[in-house]
Amino acid sequence: MSTELKERTFQFSLRILGLVENMPNTFIGEIFGRQLLRCASSVGANYRAACRAKSKRDFLNKMKICEEESDETLYWLDMIKRANFFSDKKLASLIQEADEICSIITAICKTTASKIRNS
Repeated sequence: MSTELKERTFQFSLRILGLVENMPNTFIGEIFGRQLLRCASSVGANYRAACRAKSKRDFLNKMKICEEESDETLYWLDMIKRANFFSDKKLASLIQEADEICSIITAICKTTASKIRNS
C-alpha cells in the first residue's frame, strides 16, 4: 500500500484541523466543523485500516468507506464555502486536495473491484 497516500491523508487531516479551529464560534460553525473534522480524519484512519486488510475484498470494503468519507468531506467543504465562513482563496487548496484524494481513492476502488471480478 502507498506510504505516500498514508502521509497525504494524514497531512490533509491536520490541515482540516487547522481550518476547524478557526471556524466561527456559532452553533452552525461548530456543527459544520465537527462534521468536517470527523469525515476528513476518517479518510486517513480508514486508509490505514485498509492497508492492513486480510483479503482483497476486505481491502475493497475498507476503501469504499474511504471513498464515502472523502466525498462527504467535499460536501462539508462546499457547505462551509457556500456559508461564506472563509474566503474562496483560503478554501481552494483544501477543496482541490480533497478532490484529488477522492479521485485517487475512487480509482483504487475501481481497480480493486476489477481485479476481484477477474480473479
